[in-house]
Amino acid sequence: MFKLRRFLKDYKKECIIGPLCKLFEAILELFVPLVMANIINVGIVELHDGGYVLRMSGLLVLLAALGWTSAMFTQYFASRASQGAGTKIRAELYRHINSLSHAELDRLGTPSLITRVTNDTNQVQQSIAMMIRLLTRAPFIIAGSLVMAMTINLKMSLIFFAASLLIALTLYLVMSRSLPIFTLVQKKLDRIGLLARENLSGSRVIRAFSKQKTECERVDRATEDLAKTSVRVSMLSALLSPVTYAVTCLAIIAILWFGALNVNAGEMQTGDIVALVSYMTQILLAMVVVANLVILMTRSSACAKRINEVFETEPGVKQNSDKEIKVDTSLDTPHIRFDNVSFNYSGGDDELTGVSFSVMRGQTVGIIGGTGSGKTTLISLIPRFYDVKSGAVYIDGADVRDYPFAQLRRQIGFVPQQSVLFGGTIRDNMRWRAPAASDEEIINALKIAQAYDFVQKLPKGLDSRVEQGGKNFSGGQRQRLCIARALVGSPRLLILDDSFSALDLATDAALRKALRESTHGMTVMIVTQRSATVKNCDLILVVEDGKIAGSGTHAELFESCGIYRDICLSQQTEEVGA
Repeated sequence: MFKLRRFLKDYKKECIIGPLCKLFEAILELFVPLVMANIINVGIVELHDGGYVLRMSGLLVLLAALGWTSAMFTQYFASRASQGAGTKIRAELYRHINSLSHAELDRLGTPSLITRVTNDTNQVQQSIAMMIRLLTRAPFIIAGSLVMAMTINLKMSLIFFAASLLIALTLYLVMSRSLPIFTLVQKKLDRIGLLARENLSGSRVIRAFSKQKTECERVDRATEDLAKTSVRVSMLSALLSPVTYAVTCLAIIAILWFGALNVNAGEMQTGDIVALVSYMTQILLAMVVVANLVILMTRSSACAKRINEVFETEPGVKQNSDKEIKVDTSLDTPHIRFDNVSFNYSGGDDELTGVSFSVMRGQTVGIIGGTGSGKTTLISLIPRFYDVKSGAVYIDGADVRDYPFAQLRRQIGFVPQQSVLFGGTIRDNMRWRAPAASDEEIINALKIAQAYDFVQKLPKGLDSRVEQGGKNFSGGQRQRLCIARALVGSPRLLILDDSFSALDLATDAALRKALRESTHGMTVMIVTQRSATVKNCDLILVVEDGKIAGSGTHAELFESCGIYRDICLSQQTEEVGA
């Protein structure tokens, strides 16, 4: 929690005035038992004065009104500080997550990050509000009650000290044992988030294989595991209130017992006993608050630790400068060049080894290979989703690591394997690369991507609604819309990562023809497993086990590369290569 204090720097006034208002309320509350004691000792026992009793009762009402007003101010300042800090934490957390490379995102996991941005931040936000409202009040009430008890009767105050020490020991024992379990609870919550995400996104697959029962059992096991851990920590935390009440009640009994003896001996007055019992009751209520605050703080500490883990995760891919670099755009300089590139994801075996090739400006390059051969890994190094382990990737003669992210990615139109559309309209999605793109540019991109035919048939055309993830479109339609989105703004480099997989052969052929005719000067890289898709490319790279097994045209590779020939023959017939 202490590391997150920086998010409260804009709320110093609230963090100071709020606790002071609560402190003022506590001071007023400490005077209440003294006024009650005077009503009994002076107004009733000594003077028998009804007017005095009424005046003191009016003072009690005034103290209550001032205390209520002070509490309202505290609530207002606590809400401003906690809500403001929570908003800042979420915003900064989201910005930091967006600065992380794919490697860090893979390690932290999407469900866990969602939990940290939402649930964990909510817990921290709640703890900030409770600290402002109660952190100063509860200890002051306890300390103040002890002092006031000492002013009434020093010997009787020993009961207060003994009770306070026992309760404080209980709080320490519970807190020290609860913190690790609360951390475990949050991890199990991540697990449930993961399962929920898998089941909701894969509901069609689950139904297709009639796996509803199996998946329900998986979720049940995860929720039961979470429930058992939560019950365990709840049982531990539940000890606080009973122990606090038991110790306080025993202390009240001791006060009444020894107080009665002192009253009989003439050493105390009846009103003093009432005041001492009131102070002990105040300590009881304050201890209950402290107990709940300890539980909340323990949980919040575990959540804050998880949030700080994200903030302390440094992005593995960083830009050296925001200043744009000069590049060589002459026709003699390769647009893309891989120079003896090796790469691995987690420090294990290399996914790519000794990859070297050059792509000239305006060429169409096909990258083909079996599943897991390293095709997607290879093209992910171009926009610096990951950094190479050794070697270098060059664009226009400059190492991609020297580019600012904006300059590098501005010239790239990227279509990933998974077709991702965002909620909004088709027009909104088409303008992701070029916010100022005209409808004419968008329509042209849709035509190249073979998507305009079905878009113009929609009732609202470009203003048609896109549901979350593009679920209201078929797989092939989503792929074509994603290709059109990448084409808007005329990128200098277009990367299509297995982006024709959901298209029928006729649409695939029409799209490739449109790309050839409409992307003059644009370098196009097509990752695919279909030999027909890359057959007419200027250059074909065959990837096998993270290495370039062959490069050349279709005719050259069919004669010289056995892996490429096998791919062609497995998908078509021997006559295709003749």
